[in-house]
This record gives sequence, structure tokens and C-alpha cells, in this order.
Amino acid sequence: MPKKITKAIILAAGLGTRMLPIAKSVPKEMLPIADKPAMQYNIEEAAASGVTDILIITNRAKEAIENYFDYSPEYESLLERKGGERNEKLLESIRNIPNLANIHYIRQKEPKGLGHAVLCAKSFVGSDDFLVIYGDDIIIGDIPACRELIDVHEKNGGICVAAVKEVELEKVKVYCSLKVEAVENCGDNTEFYVRDMIEKPKTEEEIFSRYAILGRVLLTPEIFPILENQAPGAGNEIQLTDSMKTLVKSAPEGSPAKMIAKVFSGKRHDMGSKFGFLRANVIEGAKHPEFGEDFKKFLKEFASAL
Repeated sequence: MPKKITKAIILAAGLGTRMLPIAKSVPKEMLPIADKPAMQYNIEEAAASGVTDILIITNRAKEAIENYFDYSPEYESLLERKGGERNEKLLESIRNIPNLANIHYIRQKEPKGLGHAVLCAKSFVGSDDFLVIYGDDIIIGDIPACRELIDVHEKNGGICVAAVKEVELEKVKVYCSLKVEAVENCGDNTEFYVRDMIEKPKTEEEIFSRYAILGRVLLTPEIFPILENQAPGAGNEIQLTDSMKTLVKSAPEGSPAKMIAKVFSGKRHDMGSKFGFLRANVIEGAKHPEFGEDFKKFLKEFASAL
């Protein structure tokens, strides 16, 4: 029986060049979806999945993340003085933010890629299996995506698991492509053995399938020796995908796979792109309990005038 998953790494050290010029002063992970920063959605998802300790990999320009997940005595004092039902609810919500999980931080000193960022977490992880959450990717659904990965991990004796979706052919070239085989006895066809993968395939001939890893992986410490010896890949960076490729291909032919791809059920938002940011706010804003109905009315009126 695999040990309970209690640790997660959130990768948030990227410079966010797709979100310039705002990324010059506001970390893309702190851009809002409705009234909460993107990072809070990821931490809430991890906590709802049973994670108690989270390490956020940042850089020197992202102090706003640490400040947000700290206590806010000024706001707490102001809301207490104002009183009233609405302010009491706000007070409770901001008091809960620092207590979502035990949140730790470490800086990636140089932008050397996601693989290098994960390697920065080696001492935090120790001998435990762990989740990796990509800071750009917000997944919202009835079941937390991290929980779905953990369930597959536990059901299959502690195997590595990747969160995937089928994406458009052009998107595969931006993400990665997985070589997959259907898992026996998986009635809903949402689990696949991973036999190979490629980061950012340049040609259609290099594409194994339209299944791509999006935002979440669950790994074992077996990944660290591979990362330590990983040569730079796409963008001259240490790519996590390249090391996961080495891991899955280390399984001899005919032997059990080293990784399962799980098609997650939630809706993914790419907060690393301007269109993704706007799309997320429209979709999630329309569902917001406080202003969602007014927002939907506005959207209908606006759309009718286009």
C-alpha cells in the first residue's frame, strides 16, 4: 500500500513573458480569476486532495505570493471595526488563507526549466511520493484533479500519474505528446499506460498521440537521479518531460508501465496566456455566487451588440 500523499510542489518561478507587460510587476500566478488569485485555486485544490505541505518554487520577483499567503492584520482590523454580515464573511475568508496548508518557499536562482525547478525540491520531498502542480494551470471541477491522480496512484500500487487531455494538433507542438496504451478494466476509458513521450514535437511524425500532460503530475523520488543527470532539452532548459520520458522508457518491454495518464474531469484554464486569463474570468465569473447573475446578464447584452 503506497504512503499517503501529503506533499506538493507548485512551479511558479517562470518569468511569464507571455503575460508582458503586466508580468513586469505582478506575478502571473497572482493574476485574479474573479476575486481570487490563480495561485489560491491551486493551493485549495491540493489541500482538498489531502495535501498538508506545499513548496512553492519562486524567483526574486515574486514576493507578492509570499505576502498574500501571510496574515493581514490591517485588513482583519478594518473588517472587524466595520462589522456586518458581508464583512464578517470576508474576514473569515482572509483569515483562512494562511491556514490552507503548511506553505514553504524556495527560489530557483536561474531560469533553467521545470526539471531544474523540481530538482530544487529534492530535500523537501525526501523519500516521499509527491505532486507537481504547474503554476500556470488552474483546473476547476467537481473532483479536484490532484485527488484524481492520487486515487489512480493508490489503486495501482504507487505508480506515477500524469494529468492529461486530448488537445488540438497545434497545441500538442506547444506542450508534449504521449505514447499511450489503454488500461485494462478501465470502463470509462480515462486511464492509459504511458510508454513514451516527447516535449514540444516539431513535426507531425514525432507526435505519438494528441494526449498531452496539462498542469499536474504525481511522481516518486525515482525521478531525482534522472533529473540530476538530465541534459538540457528544448529551449536549452532541463525539461521535466525529458526526465519523465527516461523514467517511463526504463520499464522493460512487456513489463508493467512506470506511469499512467489520467484524463482529468475538470476544466483547465491557462493563466500563462492573455486569452486564457480572459477566458477563465468569463467562465468562472459567470458562476460566482456574489455577482455571477449580473455578470451573465451583462455578457448577454454585450454579446448581442457585437
